[in-house]
Amino acid sequence: MLVLVAGLLGTFGGHAFALEPVAIARDDVAIDLLPAVDVYRGRGASFQVSTVPGSDGIVRRIEVEANSPTSSGDWAVFALANNTDVQIDRLIVAPNFKLAGSGVIWPDLGSQRIASITPSEGFALDRQPNPEADVFLVTLDPGSTVTFVAELASSRGLPELRLWEPNAYKDTINAYTLYRGIVLGIAGLLAVFLTILFVVKGSPMFPATAALAWAVLAYICIDFDFWQKLVPIMPGQERIWRAGTEVALAFTLVVFLYAYLNLNRWHGILSAFTILWLTGLLALGVAAVFDPPVAAGIARLSLAVTAGMGLVLILYFTWLRFDRAIMLIPTWSLVILWLFGGWMTVTGQLVNDVIQPALGGGLVLIVLLIGFTVMQHAFAGGGFAGGAISELERRSLALTGTGDAIWDWDVARDRIFAGADGDSLGTLPFSEMNGPARDWLPILHPDDRDRFKLTLDTIVEHRRGRITQDFRVRGREGHYHWVSLRARPVLGSDGEVVRCVGTMKDVTEHKKAEERLLHDALHDQLTGLPNRELFIDRLESIGALATTRPDVKPSVILIDIDRFRQVNDDYGIATGDTILLTVGRRLKRVLKSQDTLARLNGDKFGLILTSETDVAAIVAFAESLREAIKAPISFGGREIILTGSLGITGWSEGANPEDVIKEAELAMYQSKRLGGDRIEPFRPAYKTAGSGRLEMESDLRRAFGRNELSLAFQPVVRLEDGDTAGFEALLRWEHPKRGAISPAEFIPIAESSGLIVQLGQFALEEAVRRLSDWHKMTGDPTLTVSVNISSRQLIRQDLLNDVAAVLARFEVPPASLKLEVTESLVMDNPERSAQLLTKLREMGVGLSLDDFGTGYSSLAYLMRFPFDTLKIDQSFLRDDGRPQRPIILQSIVTMAHDLGLSVVAEGVETEEDAVRLRQLNCEYAQSYMFSPPLTPDVARRRLQDRSVGFKRAG
Repeated sequence: MLVLVAGLLGTFGGHAFALEPVAIARDDVAIDLLPAVDVYRGRGASFQVSTVPGSDGIVRRIEVEANSPTSSGDWAVFALANNTDVQIDRLIVAPNFKLAGSGVIWPDLGSQRIASITPSEGFALDRQPNPEADVFLVTLDPGSTVTFVAELASSRGLPELRLWEPNAYKDTINAYTLYRGIVLGIAGLLAVFLTILFVVKGSPMFPATAALAWAVLAYICIDFDFWQKLVPIMPGQERIWRAGTEVALAFTLVVFLYAYLNLNRWHGILSAFTILWLTGLLALGVAAVFDPPVAAGIARLSLAVTAGMGLVLILYFTWLRFDRAIMLIPTWSLVILWLFGGWMTVTGQLVNDVIQPALGGGLVLIVLLIGFTVMQHAFAGGGFAGGAISELERRSLALTGTGDAIWDWDVARDRIFAGADGDSLGTLPFSEMNGPARDWLPILHPDDRDRFKLTLDTIVEHRRGRITQDFRVRGREGHYHWVSLRARPVLGSDGEVVRCVGTMKDVTEHKKAEERLLHDALHDQLTGLPNRELFIDRLESIGALATTRPDVKPSVILIDIDRFRQVNDDYGIATGDTILLTVGRRLKRVLKSQDTLARLNGDKFGLILTSETDVAAIVAFAESLREAIKAPISFGGREIILTGSLGITGWSEGANPEDVIKEAELAMYQSKRLGGDRIEPFRPAYKTAGSGRLEMESDLRRAFGRNELSLAFQPVVRLEDGDTAGFEALLRWEHPKRGAISPAEFIPIAESSGLIVQLGQFALEEAVRRLSDWHKMTGDPTLTVSVNISSRQLIRQDLLNDVAAVLARFEVPPASLKLEVTESLVMDNPERSAQLLTKLREMGVGLSLDDFGTGYSSLAYLMRFPFDTLKIDQSFLRDDGRPQRPIILQSIVTMAHDLGLSVVAEGVETEEDAVRLRQLNCEYAQSYMFSPPLTPDVARRRLQDRSVGFKRAG
């Protein structure tokens, strides 16, 4: 009922001007009325309000009665003015649901917004049929101004109120209808396809993905108002359905993440936490029937938490190189982006008309990407041939006689069976090994657990390959045993891994042998004492400690057995070794725990004394060493009496281990010159009394600080075009008095004195520094430089760190540095050489085998080394009349190419040699015919001229 009360303009001044009419033009398509609406809350079923002044300027007071028996008591008032001279028809539209601004906690899930609209003139507006919004048709006469009072059906207010031109509104609805139909079609097809994939494949991630697809489809149906076409929805129930689909989204996303990442395999705590989480979401789904806003708000928070925790898990498993996690990174990034856009929308920061359908389309795109990801697992790999299980069983029976344990992992049930018939593995806890894979983690060594998990996950993901891993397992007696696991996956008809079958073997003794090899590399094999390398390392460490602690004053004592060669000549080398072992034990008994005794070479021992710092105590200690050596040794019914020459020196600040050892060595030689069996302290005068060899060694030590050492670079020429492919760095020593000294003269001295390591480090740094300059100048990163490696460098673990450091410092590609090793050098210790060369190759450094064919090594041994270049010795190019040499040369080049190695020929003397090498497809040559070794400046000019020539040619 509408009651009009007329009054003078200004009578109800407090209300007359509070409301401004919205002017409507003929060409207006859509007008946002919400800024011009006044909302009155809690006014009851009868509401009075003043109208805006009409065309006659009179303000009227109208009273409106509610049409709904369950009126909310909330009213909205707005006014429209038709300032044109024609009648205008418009639609007043209030959407029932608006995602933008709906809120996170207790969100507005939509409902009927307007029960009725009463104009100040004429009859109540007719409601137009529309399932998604409250739509009223209004007709405005020319020049009229009408005030409208809307009875609000929901206390949540009006998220949006617009005045539409009817045809424009219809076109907009039709446009969105097409888009929604496409998205719904894709979502439906995707859900059906993933369901079919679940039926075909039995892996848990497929039903989880299908469930997520159906949840997304249900959400899209509700959001696009398609659900009520399938299931009749009573007024007010749409909020329950909307909250239910949001809970379903949160639930299925957690299930998918858990199943896809196989969290149940290793993480018991995560499994329990996930079960609790899913149980809570199930309870939330029930709560959605009673309180939809609370359920929807918690579901939205759950989606955000799932995205965050999922990102952490994906990054963690990616760091462990888990393939599934790596493949999920793009999709999960889109999930996070979608949630960020959803958060900005529900908080009102994005309010345009496109964002809500765009979020629906983005959700379908996420499921589409997830479908592509899981399909890679569905169709990767092939089936395993029939009868494979019985074949594996036959092999298992054949291996029973070896005493190895049988290892069988049923992947589908996650059950491992391990057992052995014999007692060779009786110390292993088989009762704790049988069960889920996670039960292995407590009995594995902590350092091996992640590697064991990654191994099993990788074999399941790749569905091919073999398991070849060594792990440490805690035995029944509490000690760890090394176990070698060798197994292969067995695929089912669907291409998935159904089991892994193999054997376990106790390789503890083998591992101990490897440790002994490492021990032998730093210890003397006869006496078990530290060797020279370890002695120098400990002396360097104690020297560094002495610089910070005044109470640490180490002394170095060198001991040489007098006339020990005579003992070998008279009694034999075996007897001499026994006597050395006895002397070593006697000397060790004199030492205290903080002192170090080493066998440097032959009959020479070195001692680092830190337990005594007083001069008198040091002398007394040295005397006890001399007396221990002089004690008679009974052997074969005879007594052998030996004497020793001892040299002593102290550690001075700023000294290096080699200098200190040399001082003690000079004192020891002085003791021998004076007849032996005496203790001689070092005196500076001994440095000038040495032989020419000692003088050269001393000069070589000083050469580093005087910049007397340099490098020459001999070009390595590419035979195909004659261009310079790289250089070989060659050491040069320009003595201030003797002039140029041949490397053949000073390299052996450096080898015997230990200076070869320092020389090698100098050559490595200088060569890479020059190479870095050439790269920058020419812009050619393929230019290489080769550096020779000595035997002392090859047995040092620090070589890896030195190479890595110099490459990083000068920013040179690892492949442009080639380390040259001679054939005889790697065969001195093939096991150690293979380990170090393999690690260098893994760094990307090139490896060249020099002087190939000059030794007597086994080709089977050489094939184990990861060389990429072979250097042929110049002797194979000499024409000495022997017909075998061309055949051998051709065989070497062919063998190198078959092994994937490039070939460098040394000593090319004539053009005929070069032509012959090109015919053999030999890649490179290096000789004086092409160029002698060049100084760094000349080599740089040569490269600079080549670069200029290239530019001109271009």
